[in-house]
Amino acid sequence: MLRSPHENVATVLVDPRLLEDLELELMELDLRLWPVATAPICVDGPRHAFQVRRTLLMRQRGAWDVAAAWTPVWISFGDSWRNGAEPLPWAAHQTLWRTLEAHGDQVRYHRRLGGVAPLAVPLEEAG
Repeated sequence: MLRSPHENVATVLVDPRLLEDLELELMELDLRLWPVATAPICVDGPRHAFQVRRTLLMRQRGAWDVAAAWTPVWISFGDSWRNGAEPLPWAAHQTLWRTLEAHGDQVRYHRRLGGVAPLAVPLEEAG
């Protein structure tokens, strides 16, 4: 049985005050930040974001209570990290974890990747 197409992502809770700056920092590294509530693959984004946040918080049994109102995001890897069907290089993982560690007081995450349906970057129309 073949696995359906997916994209490797880190699921992260981000303090809303950091969200914009983190997104810009990640863009420079060819990493993409997708708020779950507005991700193009979510039919009911706000509900899905609520469920992701709740699941992450419940698994930590109070250790992440500071993040109860934070924004759940997926962080994916841009084209510069890909080499066809090959797995992501370790350098991609290291870059992501190092960037998140630098913001340790404003992010909560597990150091592993999950899979979601492919997240397509919208193309800008030529004006």
